[in-house]
Amino acid sequence: MNWTWFHKWGSPKWFYEMSGRWLPWLSVAAVLLIIAGLVWGLAFAPPDYQQGNSFRIIYIHVPAAFLAQSIYVMLAVAGVVGLVWKMKLADVALQQAAPIGAWMTFIALITGAIWGKPTWGTYWVWDARLTSMLILLFLYFGVIALGNAISNRDSAAKACAVLAIVGVVNIPIIKYSVEWWNSLHQSATFKLTEKPAMPVEMWLPLLLGVLGFYCFFGAVLLYRMRLEVLKREARSSWVKAEVQKLVEGRA
Repeated sequence: MNWTWFHKWGSPKWFYEMSGRWLPWLSVAAVLLIIAGLVWGLAFAPPDYQQGNSFRIIYIHVPAAFLAQSIYVMLAVAGVVGLVWKMKLADVALQQAAPIGAWMTFIALITGAIWGKPTWGTYWVWDARLTSMLILLFLYFGVIALGNAISNRDSAAKACAVLAIVGVVNIPIIKYSVEWWNSLHQSATFKLTEKPAMPVEMWLPLLLGVLGFYCFFGAVLLYRMRLEVLKREARSSWVKAEVQKLVEGRA
């Protein structure tokens, strides 16, 4: 098997050039998909037969919760790549994705609390799903804090990678908490392997929203990584050439 494509990701210059091509497409896709999903879901989707209009919070809550968990899995994968193959871009991805994941987890918790008030009669219960999501937020905080507290970049990268890998055990707990314990939280709204229980006019805007959130994450992550790469490679000749292009373009 040809692994050339994989090793290219170890090149900051190659990453900067390729990400510059993807960034506009991801940005446009994110805007279009999120607007379509939210407008359709919040304004035009029919009310739920049990929860009425309060169910509409899922068009923000579910994409944020999906993304929060996916980002942490990405942190763990980046941690493995950084530890095994010593790719510095893996640490860049880990460090720049962690704040986005923390925000998505926070949004998922807040919207879940708003949803819980009319559904359960309270904003918060120490439910298995809610508690494991709160732990996920603390894990994100731990990764961010470690990255900022350790001055040596290599040591910080190793510490963050280990925490990300160890903490990923919380992801299956979040996913299966509803099935393993007597949880107030409802089961998954829809699954890729099963036919959705909701009518198409309710789950399709949700799917658009989920895709939009993932495109948003991709665009923001690439933007943050590009800035970090420029910072770390500031003395490299290719960075100086990129800066010169920008100066000439503004002149």
